[in-house]
Amino acid sequence: MHVHVAPDLREVVRLGVLTFDGASNRVGDTRLDAPLAASERAVRDAPPEESRAVRAMYRRIGIDPTKTRPSSEALLRRVRKGDHLPRINTLVDLCNWCSFEFQLPYGLYDRAHIEPPLELRLGRDGEEYNGIRKDVVHVAGRMTLADAGGPFGNPTSDSARTMVTGETRDVLCVIFAPAGLDQALLSQALDLTTARFVEFGGAVATGRAVI
Repeated sequence: MHVHVAPDLREVVRLGVLTFDGASNRVGDTRLDAPLAASERAVRDAPPEESRAVRAMYRRIGIDPTKTRPSSEALLRRVRKGDHLPRINTLVDLCNWCSFEFQLPYGLYDRAHIEPPLELRLGRDGEEYNGIRKDVVHVAGRMTLADAGGPFGNPTSDSARTMVTGETRDVLCVIFAPAGLDQALLSQALDLTTARFVEFGGAVATGRAVI
């Protein structure tokens, strides 16, 4: 599933794009209890800092990352305060786990509700969508993924329209990486994300690209 990146964002962000088919998705997947707890303990024992590169990516498009936080940083701050990673369902939990460890914003979308073509661009005046467990998300001037139906995701919060539920089987996973990020780190993130979706999600990896 190709994503076109608007010219004004090509020097700001690099996307890691993965697609998976035939996933098994459930609420309360106990197989993830131990690895997620271990990941949380590792961060509490040696707390990392927020990613300066991701914050710089936000600032380059005029967004204050201390007010509109990248999803990865929100997960980190949650765990450093003593809370647990949120548990939604197998696929979302895997996505949050990877985002938390690599400190890169991830987006996860149900492909059954995406209408190609896809693009990453700045939101236009008045553009918005219904967020997941949130009120309306306004995306004017913010980096946003959009399809034929309009905007549906960004590095901070995604839409209810394309959210992953217990019925989801085919997904699009997007890593919003700063353009200057070490390519070896992005490749490592793609590798580990794929391995976890295959192992725990029972998914078949059907596509991979860096855009």
